[in-house]
Amino acid sequence: MIKILFVCHGNICRSPMAEFILKDMVAKRGLADQFHIESAAVSNEEIGNGIYPQARAELRRHNIGTSKETDYGMEAKTARRIRRSDYSEFDYLIAMEEIHLRSMRREFSGDPAHKLYRLLDFTKHPGDIDDPWYTRRFDVSYQEIEEGCEALLLELEKK
Repeated sequence: MIKILFVCHGNICRSPMAEFILKDMVAKRGLADQFHIESAAVSNEEIGNGIYPQARAELRRHNIGTSKETDYGMEAKTARRIRRSDYSEFDYLIAMEEIHLRSMRREFSGDPAHKLYRLLDFTKHPGDIDDPWYTRRFDVSYQEIEEGCEALLLELEKK
């Protein structure tokens, strides 16, 4: 099983969008049982809060749900912060921006197993995904995240 953790600042916009976009992609390919996908934040600011309404609305425009399966059934996704144990539990820890990589390196005392990436680094135009909280361009974030997730899946298929 491939375990992927997407990371952004607050875990209410970009990283949950990436989580649910990739979950949708692998489900449509019949690969859901081969992946464990989550998302988290580098900050404490939004812990316990749900997905930002405009991010959820953008996912719904693409027929992507935002509930997560738990031992008790389906529940709404809420923000959580990264934990030191995430480094050993996940195969890929994928940030939306360079600043998140720096925060993760501090949290995990580096990246000795080379598990830290930016999502767009898997594409032909590496870089940061702007925070739609500030840009208000949830459609642009969706497109960039979708492109990054497709490129990530292609990379994983090669391995």
